[in-house]
Amino acid sequence: MKNKNSAKKFEKERISKEMTFQELLQKYPEAAMLLMEKGMACVGCPMAMQETIEQGCIAHGLDPDEIVKLLNKKLKEKK
Repeated sequence: MKNKNSAKKFEKERISKEMTFQELLQKYPEAAMLLMEKGMACVGCPMAMQETIEQGCIAHGLDPDEIVKLLNKKLKEKK
């Protein structure tokens, strides 16, 4: 039963490419380092905070699905 509850909680907390950087960093501040390692230093820019993860990835020539997958993997490892 615990595994079902854990899975539901993870799905509820899952990062999506539709999230803004502001939403992401408020909930998961540790994601900033991962994004910067991938070349997205703009996460500290006030204007970027209103962008979605997908918009930021596209602007930097990155695959949003891959970045979101990586963020979720790190989130799952943290739990």
